[in-house]
Amino acid sequence: MLLDRTTPPAIHDAIEFDYILPPINTQHLSNGLPLYWLNAGVQDVVEVDWIFPAGLWYEQKPAVAHAVAALLKNGTSKRTAHEIHEAFEYYGANLKVNPSNDFSSVTLYTLTKHLPKLLPLVYELLTDAVFPEEELQIYKQNAVQRLLVNLRQCEFVADQRIDALLFGEAHPYGRFSKKEKIEALSREDLLSFYKNHFALAHVRMFMSGKISEQDVKAMDEVFGKAPVVSNPISQEIFSAPAPSETKHRIINDENGVQGAIRIGRLFPNRHHEDFAPMVVLNTLFGGYFGSRLMSNIREEKGFTYGIYSSLAPYINGGSFTIHTEVGRDVVEPAVKEIYQEMKLLCETPAPDEELLLVKNYLLGNLLGDLDGPFQIIQRWRTLILNGLTEEHFNRNINVYKSITSKDLQQLAAKYFCTDDFYEVVVV
Repeated sequence: MLLDRTTPPAIHDAIEFDYILPPINTQHLSNGLPLYWLNAGVQDVVEVDWIFPAGLWYEQKPAVAHAVAALLKNGTSKRTAHEIHEAFEYYGANLKVNPSNDFSSVTLYTLTKHLPKLLPLVYELLTDAVFPEEELQIYKQNAVQRLLVNLRQCEFVADQRIDALLFGEAHPYGRFSKKEKIEALSREDLLSFYKNHFALAHVRMFMSGKISEQDVKAMDEVFGKAPVVSNPISQEIFSAPAPSETKHRIINDENGVQGAIRIGRLFPNRHHEDFAPMVVLNTLFGGYFGSRLMSNIREEKGFTYGIYSSLAPYINGGSFTIHTEVGRDVVEPAVKEIYQEMKLLCETPAPDEELLLVKNYLLGNLLGDLDGPFQIIQRWRTLILNGLTEEHFNRNINVYKSITSKDLQQLAAKYFCTDDFYEVVVV
């Protein structure tokens, strides 16, 4: 039977599809360490993540988490930094160490066949890093220079200041880099943080790609045989203060022609019932290129090349922030228009056609996120690290599909109160 090419195929909205998070395998290695793994994909590549409670939240001394992450690959008792980097390059592998507010992740990308050769090297870095003094001095010099360059950029300063306002400068989520804090770091600071927070007793491991039970066995041969000594990690309790002054105008460059605008408020994290609905409202408001903010402030007013709003959910809190850069002469009109768009969403339900477009955008992106082993394991990683289950994923999908314009209007009325927002403008 010939294909009838005169009749186009039916077009389906993304909300009509079913969204199923592929299952992962959960097991414990011989010494009890947890491993989550997923066999998927057609290419012979693998990603392995080692996740540690070693983010800014756990710092006893400012700037130490980033320093440890930057220097983790720069020397062990057996190899120099050059030898370590050369070993990964020999196998065409890539090892990244990324600190965040809550966690630090060590991520290996390699051809599956090279995994048994590289796992012992990663183990060496995670158990025997020595942070040579000369490497630390080079790092501090470079970090200070980068900071001084960045501080000349209004958007960098604005990002620092809005977080400091929302959470407080003494709070891990609001703390920002300072020259004297970087220069004060010592090798003993790094070793102490590394010993306490990169201990294998605290690791959670994730592996995905075209892998088999043999590759899981290779993980067990290296990390499953390691001695595991549990040492509890102490956590301070932080609370975000409420500064009396909510509007801040900073002159960073007297001759600057551009102003960075940040408008934000605290917002609950993924565990809160309003988080999933807010994902939809944020998308409509400023979360994609067709958003209200982009249509008004970029397309109609021509104030900026881009303006976005975003949710930042952390383990111990979160925030909602609008960010853009505009011409110095239109800073205040742009701020006014941002609040005007908030007001419109509070007063008038979004048209059904616009809401359908937002839902299709959100769910269409989600379809892409569920295509490929690395994207799928990332979804699982987020759930597991936040203490959530597959049911949470399914509830979110239901919210994205079923939320109404009236629901969004009520949500906007709850969270788009201008008195709850802090403003930072840096020129």
